[in-house]
Amino acid sequence: MLPTLSVLNLNGAVPQIAVAGAGMLIMLIDALLRKGSRRWAAYLALLGLAVALARIVGAPLSAEPALDGTLARDGLGAAFALVLIVASALSVLVAMDYLRREEHEKAEYYALILFATAGGLAMAMANDLVAVFIGLEILSISLYVLSAFFTGDPASREAALKYLLLGAFASAFFLYGIALLYGASGTTRLVEMGTAIRLAGTPADPLVWGGVALIIVGVAFKLALVPFHGWAPDVYQGAPTSVTAFMSVVSKVAAFAALVRLLVVVLAPAAALTSTLLALLAVLTMTVGNILALSQDEVKRLLAYSSIAQAGYILVAAVAGGEVGAAAVLFYLLGYAFTNLGAFAVALAWSRRGEGRLAFSDLAGLGFRRPWTAAALSLFLLSLTGIPLTVGFVGKLYLFGAAVRAGWTWLAIVAVLNSVVSAFYYLRLVVIMYMRESELPSALQRPGLALGVALVVCVAAVIILGLVPGAALDWASRAVAVVLS
Repeated sequence: MLPTLSVLNLNGAVPQIAVAGAGMLIMLIDALLRKGSRRWAAYLALLGLAVALARIVGAPLSAEPALDGTLARDGLGAAFALVLIVASALSVLVAMDYLRREEHEKAEYYALILFATAGGLAMAMANDLVAVFIGLEILSISLYVLSAFFTGDPASREAALKYLLLGAFASAFFLYGIALLYGASGTTRLVEMGTAIRLAGTPADPLVWGGVALIIVGVAFKLALVPFHGWAPDVYQGAPTSVTAFMSVVSKVAAFAALVRLLVVVLAPAAALTSTLLALLAVLTMTVGNILALSQDEVKRLLAYSSIAQAGYILVAAVAGGEVGAAAVLFYLLGYAFTNLGAFAVALAWSRRGEGRLAFSDLAGLGFRRPWTAAALSLFLLSLTGIPLTVGFVGKLYLFGAAVRAGWTWLAIVAVLNSVVSAFYYLRLVVIMYMRESELPSALQRPGLALGVALVVCVAAVIILGLVPGAALDWASRAVAVVLS
């Protein structure tokens, strides 16, 4: 018998419906309007995201199952969804002027952004491993297409092909992991699966071990954790810069949302196994990402390796687990979204038309020719380093503090040492901007209005969350407590 509408409870799935509906509406209108600017598609995308955000902010943190319990719009899912929607809205603003400048302003770009966001929202709010997989595939397929959006650029096509082939393997691992965990528990529902594993008292069951390992492989690919990181530098560099900015944040937020829910709801009985495995991945990811970043001379590629290292830092709190660890992950991702998108926004503002790469030498003299732009990029780099008075410092303080509280002191020490290493390549860019003369022509295009708004929002968020983080930290803790209670 088919479930009734009251059982489906579509009210709990309003954010996904609003975002995906806006994407489909953009495609429909674009098919009818054959001429003219496509700026309207960006505004419609922002409207859809605003509706979803209003629904999330206005709803209580208590759990509200949707789609017959497949989705759980609880505090944890709503918090991650808020970060996803804010990051997507900033990505739309960042792309508006860039696409027009590159003569690739097409409505389907914004539709794909919305579909990817809808997939991320499904991952964040999923209460079923099948729903997590469906959300992962919606997100991934949208990103495959977006990576090849500049069809005339061979680098863009190559990036999409690499991402697609490796992503298909990762999806297969994830699906096989679901099958093994289903075999061990008899269900794909997260809460019921966790209960079955706990009551059985056999977290060392080979099916559980195999399922956990394969699912972590699938998530590790999306997070670009070492040794599953090989695709990230090439894809980040070859994809359009606005796509790289979106991908670097949204895919990480969605994947960490799914991982945190799996750890706190399903895999708590197997904490010894998962914590050890994730700790090894965190050490490898931080160390390899930072070491490889030291030798880079191109901004997008540097930010690619930087994002790999950042994923390792976040994984430290995931290893710690519990309410403190999950809240630290959520808060850091909120700050990371503003910081990383802001850094890419500066790269977009300063890059020249038709050139996909931005060399370090191109930033020479930026501090004198565009003082406000250089100051913004310096702030973002200092935040990524973890310098005090920025959100990056507060975020790392809570990430590493969660590890120490949980008894992972050695892991926190490794993370701190890696942060020191990262200062060399982040501050190198600051030195280039303020201490080297530029060889570029003086007449360069200024950032457009939409890009300027995105930059102002990112700068304000990095400063405010760094100086007065209390409200955001309390919000993150309350969101996690609802799930753990």
